[in-house]
Amino acid sequence: MRRCAIIDDFQGCALGMADWGALAPDIAVEAFRDHLADEDALARRLAGFEIVCAMRERTPFPRSLFEKLPKLELLLTSGMRNLSIDLAAARDHGVTVCGTPSVGTPTAELAWGLILALARRIPAEDRATREGGWQHTLGVALEGKTLGVIGLGRLGARVARIGKAFGMEAIAWSQNLTEERCREIGVTLADKQALLRTADVVTIHLLLSGRTRGLLGAAELALLKPGAFLVNTSRGPIVDEAALVDALERRAIAGAGLDVFDIEPLPAGHPLRRLDNTVITPHLGYVSAENYRCYFPAMVEDISAWLAGAPVRVLAL
Repeated sequence: MRRCAIIDDFQGCALGMADWGALAPDIAVEAFRDHLADEDALARRLAGFEIVCAMRERTPFPRSLFEKLPKLELLLTSGMRNLSIDLAAARDHGVTVCGTPSVGTPTAELAWGLILALARRIPAEDRATREGGWQHTLGVALEGKTLGVIGLGRLGARVARIGKAFGMEAIAWSQNLTEERCREIGVTLADKQALLRTADVVTIHLLLSGRTRGLLGAAELALLKPGAFLVNTSRGPIVDEAALVDALERRAIAGAGLDVFDIEPLPAGHPLRRLDNTVITPHLGYVSAENYRCYFPAMVEDISAWLAGAPVRVLAL
């Protein structure tokens, strides 16, 4: 019998989201709710498993980890893209990597949750009201403001359209963005500096890559208006985290809504946990019941197909 590990099952719901029993008696499945950041500790945990189910990019699989897992035969990831898996190393070690379908809308919805929470001071007012207070802050309306969208792909376009429904003017920029794409979505093309200077809300919707890592550093953040909000639901390292903390501490910008961070889970003593002009969530963009109902049943299908010698949704073979 082969063994299958489900890692980073933070909510403890993976086993209830799919019919893992359909894999019996060939596969024994075990789920782990905690996150092991130490590679050696992770390797010790997974040493006895031939199959591993990974959730998005919570745990990296570099070449060094594959070298420590000689029994590993099949690695599954939720979604069809996982930049934290070294696919070349997987091939070199004879590990098949497969993905799953996913639902794209939850991240765009969360971005708007963060924008609204920042603009109307919802977390602060919620805390104050529960503590017996009443109306401590003054929020701002979004109608008539400018929404700056960095990255106008599927998610960025959805966020831009919602902004227009709020009565905002939407402008957009990315390295390869065209006038044609902007006309299709109904937004105005801007250069990066103009977007940062103009926007009241800047929201990021880019993949993390060599081109986008550190895209917004101290110089770029200095272009933002004092009343501007920055929202990042993409990947933490797109923004220079130390520069952002400095800007927030100095009140150089009004606030930031962050779902992603350089290190995840966010360390307990991290300054972003104490700043009162942030709204932070623990990488919830894709975390929805609808997505999990895509991910885990598809993982069962992936394992069944692999066992039958006809793997599906293959990322590396």
